[in-house]
Amino acid sequence: MYHYESRVRFSETDKERKLTLEAIVDYFQDCSTFQTEDLGVGFSYLLPKNLTWVLSYWHIVVDDYPALGEKIEICTIPYEFKGILGKRNFFMEKGGKRIVKADSLWTLLDMEKMLPVKISKELSDRYPQGEDKIEMEYLPRKIAISGTEESKETLVIQKHHLDCNDHVNNGQYIKIASVFLPENFKIRQMRAEYKNQARLGDVIWPYIYREENKITVCLCNEDKKPYVVVEFIENI
Repeated sequence: MYHYESRVRFSETDKERKLTLEAIVDYFQDCSTFQTEDLGVGFSYLLPKNLTWVLSYWHIVVDDYPALGEKIEICTIPYEFKGILGKRNFFMEKGGKRIVKADSLWTLLDMEKMLPVKISKELSDRYPQGEDKIEMEYLPRKIAISGTEESKETLVIQKHHLDCNDHVNNGQYIKIASVFLPENFKIRQMRAEYKNQARLGDVIWPYIYREENKITVCLCNEDKKPYVVVEFIENI
């Protein structure tokens, strides 16, 4: 397990001064990045080999959103490497209590060929071995779409949406999708299935599907092929 400590900043909170889901995603993303850098398999290792990790799937369950100023601990466990895929758990604790838990799936990508590549033994051996995944409900990666469809106004990808790989950061997709939630929708669970990479200037066509206590947002291209499907389930 890899972990670091932090404190909830004002810039990371909503109008109720609670940590936002987008900020939780950023904390988790930073945690895995810190680990790869500390293990010597971060950007300086991957980029000369034209490799990068691309997120394929998120599943995050929130029991409690920490408030402004509260101290938190962010943890990650990479628990499986197989073929082109790596699996990671994340969790967040406050006062020794686990308040957020997550599962994720990552694909190792050759940036030159834009194709997945098999994870080498040299790379996987850098990570701690034999750690078990955390206890949580493990749902299918594929997100079923159902409910009444509603299209929304298109938006164009800007520079602030991009990460160092020049495609839209996975947290930015979630931030875009959450704009379409009702004002008092309290997110208990979020799943995101990443399908294609959007880049600078691409046009996003949002489609919203509503069911009881659940809203699914598809951020698509003009042919209605999703870049990402994000499912939000409300805390009731």
